[in-house]
Amino acid sequence: MSIDELQEEVDKLLEEMDGLQEVCDTLPQCGEDDGCATCETKKKIEELEQKVEALEDKVEQLMGTEEEEE
Repeated sequence: MSIDELQEEVDKLLEEMDGLQEVCDTLPQCGEDDGCATCETKKKIEELEQKVEALEDKVEQLMGTEEEEE
């Protein structure tokens, strides 16, 4: 994957994560003390955050590789 493709994927994941976060505050279990611990939406957000981090690491590695080649 190229850097541009990875960045596009990161952007898509960030958009999806933003949408989930908007919904997150309106869910019934959010009013409960342990609501986040049992919330599937919260779990999806955390998974997306991990994917974003992994993709950003790949972008950094590719950028480092490109700089070394120049």
